[in-house]
Amino acid sequence: MSTFFDNPRRFSVKVIRVIKALAILYILAICIMCFMPQPQLFEDIKTPNIIYVGRLRFLLVPFNSILGLGKVNTLFEGVWIFCQNLMNVFLLLPLVYLCHFLTSKWHGYAKSFLLGLTISFSIEITQLLLDVAINANRVFEIDDLWTNALGASIAYGLFRLTRSSKILT
Repeated sequence: MSTFFDNPRRFSVKVIRVIKALAILYILAICIMCFMPQPQLFEDIKTPNIIYVGRLRFLLVPFNSILGLGKVNTLFEGVWIFCQNLMNVFLLLPLVYLCHFLTSKWHGYAKSFLLGLTISFSIEITQLLLDVAINANRVFEIDDLWTNALGASIAYGLFRLTRSSKILT
């Protein structure tokens, strides 16, 4: 375990424990947000271009929020779809930000993007498996992949900003 966490900022053991605890808590929050069955509360909101295959739902149109805008029936639906994408940008940001304090292996915008893409793809595949197992009412979305990865890249930028401002020394 110590070879993965190289502590690039040379924090004390106590600080590293706090960062690890925060990361674990946030991973649990991600699991709750992404893997709990989604209630049928949102049946009235129709996202354009969803493909149904049995219990599985796929949204494979890149930039669907923009391309499907003409198919949105109400302003509320449009705002809902936009906010989903915005929240996806922020989903992995805290976790990846914390990871940068624990290891330098993912430092760099491209590496952070790849980390975000990998985590996001794992989430999407797990959601499909949950739909098969318990009908969790989730959608595999291409836009989730790039928006989560974008958030991971932003996390690296925030890490660099934090590091250069010497807020945490």
